[in-house]
Amino acid sequence: MEVQTVFSALLLVLLSSTAAARPGPLLAPKEATMNFIRASCSSTEYPNLCFQSLSVYANKIQTNPVQLAHTALSISLNSTAKASASISTLSRRPMRPREAAAMRDCVETFGDAVEELRGSLAEMGRLRGPDFGFRLSNIQTWVSAAITDQSTCMDGFDEGGAAAKGAVKEAVRREVVRVSQLTSNALGLINSLVSTAP
Repeated sequence: MEVQTVFSALLLVLLSSTAAARPGPLLAPKEATMNFIRASCSSTEYPNLCFQSLSVYANKIQTNPVQLAHTALSISLNSTAKASASISTLSRRPMRPREAAAMRDCVETFGDAVEELRGSLAEMGRLRGPDFGFRLSNIQTWVSAAITDQSTCMDGFDEGGAAAKGAVKEAVRREVVRVSQLTSNALGLINSLVSTAP
């Protein structure tokens, strides 16, 4: 009985040490990951913003181009949703009729952009296997449409001339510029996935 207890204890210690010695998933060194993100961002329209927004997610991204594009798209969606909420809040302020009309258009186009980016992110989660090319094409189309919606928001203000100048237009412009740049970068990284298609 004692021998069996000692044997069981030794077996338990041996199994524990073997499990502890087993390496986990291999992670790319931080420098390699940062170089990968920087090199990938260099092909985007706004490389500094790209690197700044993605480098904080280096541990998640590693050197995986699909994860890089997925993260960029997620950042774009979150920023667009926040901008949409800000624009919606701004639209409830008293303003001149032309500004109010432009704001209604912005609320609508940003709502559309959020939905297109949501759909793209969902499709990104299914980006594998024989439908890779088809799904990637869907993502490219929807992200391009989101960029169009984001920039269309400013059209009403630009057509408004003197009536649509001022603080409201400037507040909206700031929102539009940042999210359009983030979304453009996401699209650039998504487009680079074409070369990884199976």
